[in-house]
Amino acid sequence: MLTAEASPGPPEAGPRLPPWIRVRPPHGSAYPQVRQILEGLRLGTVCREARCPNLPECWSAGAATLMLLGTECSRRCGFCAVTTRWSRGAIDRTEPARVGEAVRRWGLRYVVLTQVCRDDLADGGASVLAETVREIRRQSPGTRVELLIGDLGGDATALATVLEAEPDVLAHNLETTRELSRAVRDRRAGYDRSLGVLRAARARGGPGQVTKSSIMLGLGETEPELAQAFADLRDCGVDLLTLGQYLRPTAQHVPVARFVPPEEFDRLRVRAELAGFAGVEAGPLVRSSYHAEELYRRAIAVRSR
Repeated sequence: MLTAEASPGPPEAGPRLPPWIRVRPPHGSAYPQVRQILEGLRLGTVCREARCPNLPECWSAGAATLMLLGTECSRRCGFCAVTTRWSRGAIDRTEPARVGEAVRRWGLRYVVLTQVCRDDLADGGASVLAETVREIRRQSPGTRVELLIGDLGGDATALATVLEAEPDVLAHNLETTRELSRAVRDRRAGYDRSLGVLRAARARGGPGQVTKSSIMLGLGETEPELAQAFADLRDCGVDLLTLGQYLRPTAQHVPVARFVPPEEFDRLRVRAELAGFAGVEAGPLVRSSYHAEELYRRAIAVRSR
């Protein structure tokens, strides 16, 4: 799986959570409506599958990050809660239309789509991703679309297929620093491949293409290593960055090296902004799609200046 999203695991999964990590219970009238639409249209969300701690807040506000190409990932990253399974090329061709209907029924101004990695597919699922973006534009023309993709096996043609659909934001997560990448990511992923995806997205997506990435903290990274990752992302023209605390899903996943306090996230946010990102969201519970529309507007504001 390709997002830096996970939730606190059972007690045996690691040390006691610090007081600054608190997950609020569901509240607000939109929560049951969002749940009903998702279940009625048989749609997966990264909110549930990756056990995102912000699910109650986002669903209560009428927002969810929809997960495409099923709910089983062909990769086994050491940080991710999504189920690993080789799907043998099966694709649900009705999914783009169902996603478009969900977005229309919600009346969303902004939607985030992500995917499970599908190494069993020749194009990594790029055709389905592109069709879903087009279907949302057909059913809900005013909705902005952020598409968080995997590395698509490093296939330039697959990436071009996705970019031809013209998502407003093309996101791909670096996940961690170069030094930790091999230890926590699937062997088929790679730090330099991820940079290559982001560089190509910015170059081939046209002058209006906004690009975005995310890094998890608390895996054992050092501040100089993070500073280098910031610089590498900026060299690729990445506009937006999110920084959040890694939370171990289960005892079988990579352990948390430390819990980063909120004031350190604040300091790193400033450092990233000084590195040149148009928008940075940083905090213990921040995830890839957290406050996505707000970040997008920051990027557009910087472009307009």
